[in-house]
Amino acid sequence: MIIEKIDSPADMKGLTMEELHILATEVRQGVLNRVMKHGGHVGPNLGFTEATVALHYVFDAPNDKIVYDISHQSYPHKILTGRKAGFFDDNEMDRISGYSSPLESPEYDNFEIGHTSTSVALAAGLMKGRDIQGGKENVITVIGDGSLSGGEAFEGLNIVGELGTNAIVVVNDNDMSIAENHGGLYKHLRELRESNGTCAQNYFRTLGLDYIYLEEGNDVAKLVEVFQRVKDIDHPIVVHIHTEKGHGFQPAIDNKEQWHWHFPFNEDGSLRKPHKQREYMPAMLGQWLRDEMKQNPKLVCLSAGVPAILGFDAETRKKVGAQHFDVGIAEEAAVAMASAMAKRGAHAVFTTHATFMQRTYDQLCQDLAVNGNPAVINVTGASVYGMNDFTHICFFDIPMLSHIPNLVYLAPTNYEEMIAMERWAIYQNQYSVAIRVPEYGAYHATEPVDTDYSELNKYKVMHQGNTVAIIAAGDFYAKGENVAKALRADGIDATLINPRYLSGIDEPLLHSLKANHQLVATIEDGSLDGGFGERIARYYGPSTMRTLCFGVKKQLYDRYDVNELLIENHLTDKQIFADIKEHII
Repeated sequence: MIIEKIDSPADMKGLTMEELHILATEVRQGVLNRVMKHGGHVGPNLGFTEATVALHYVFDAPNDKIVYDISHQSYPHKILTGRKAGFFDDNEMDRISGYSSPLESPEYDNFEIGHTSTSVALAAGLMKGRDIQGGKENVITVIGDGSLSGGEAFEGLNIVGELGTNAIVVVNDNDMSIAENHGGLYKHLRELRESNGTCAQNYFRTLGLDYIYLEEGNDVAKLVEVFQRVKDIDHPIVVHIHTEKGHGFQPAIDNKEQWHWHFPFNEDGSLRKPHKQREYMPAMLGQWLRDEMKQNPKLVCLSAGVPAILGFDAETRKKVGAQHFDVGIAEEAAVAMASAMAKRGAHAVFTTHATFMQRTYDQLCQDLAVNGNPAVINVTGASVYGMNDFTHICFFDIPMLSHIPNLVYLAPTNYEEMIAMERWAIYQNQYSVAIRVPEYGAYHATEPVDTDYSELNKYKVMHQGNTVAIIAAGDFYAKGENVAKALRADGIDATLINPRYLSGIDEPLLHSLKANHQLVATIEDGSLDGGFGERIARYYGPSTMRTLCFGVKKQLYDRYDVNELLIENHLTDKQIFADIKEHII
């Protein structure tokens, strides 16, 4: 195999064109070998295999700098830059991240990149840094067509056009985001493809960039020819290549959305082992919303490139029609739209993962909360049980959202409470509301839940006791129940409280606990720094009440094991019980 001789891009330079074609096939097999056994991004990597081989054949990394947007197409790059063991050796697969990572390869991976639309702006910074120091290297950025809908991509292209020096922006156009693309830009990209890049209008040229189009984006020889033409160019140019998502693996070609990312699978595309089916709360919420749409034509669900979060697959999207709208990779626009839709009288619900919600902090503050429009923001994945790559950590949402004035942040503990909060949030007209959707918490309530949440910051006492009060939020309420049960078995009748509101405190209730409690313990599925527990501890600061806050220490956890994370942060039921016992006088 040719790949056995390739430990760096320098080893490719003497290959013939026929050998490059063979190498591309071997790289594709390495990608498939990894995703079949380990899971990961399938379609984007398969579609960009030939382009990666051509890039590394023509350019001179690591001297020439390559920046991969969102990293969904970076697996072939890793194989060719000294990390092929992570794709061909089963024992090495866990060592390789699914994203660009200088921790793996400081030479070849310039940035940690897991969020989209960032690469061109990063490349602009490399350009300016190079130019100010008199450097001569090529700066190459790889960005998918789906990522172009993000505002930062436009900003980056605009800046690169202004800088005017060497930059090669490779637009990997497979006519797909995670799902299908939406927006006027994509009608234009279609015009460019259909005209072989010659149509009168050209988005990239209007921003001051040169432009070249290649229809055969999976042809190594033609890619090499194009890249050789632009190498060492003295001005910025877009190389727009048309690729096939999932190229070389028929199941991924036939169902591009399903195979964007996939669990481990067999050669025929079947799951390698049945995925354990659990009641996934966002999907359950999505089903309720679809049922509610039938009764409420004013209800519109917004997504930002990831409609499957709530189970809005391609067939479902067709069924609900105009009651679902995907803004593309543009969370900022989604929040602004939701606010304005609510202003106009529609019932707007925007849902995305907590890690992506970070990109729209200003809109949550300014476009939504300052205006006080009654839109609903569903925050998913916000848990230690969510995504675990450190570019996708989802448990920093409470410090971010709960401190925004005029935004109510609710934390349901079970399915019934989640639906009750969602229904209230949709049909009330006083508040901007965010809801922290549980991942796999306690699925069903054991007693009736409230249906009206308009009396803000009113905590619910689930059991009145004494000595110790446990305030357990959201999907960690079940931990509070377990700890309270253990304390009762040990002779301590602990009070158990479901706070429900993460964005405020119930001062009358907290004050009442001072009468016959000596310790208040808070438990939250999120960051301790700036979290819910700190708000409770601050309230009790001037008093004699002792507080213990249980949550996750602030750091970037990468590909963590959940059980180990819980132990490290003293978040197992036994550890919480022991810590409480230790602090009781």
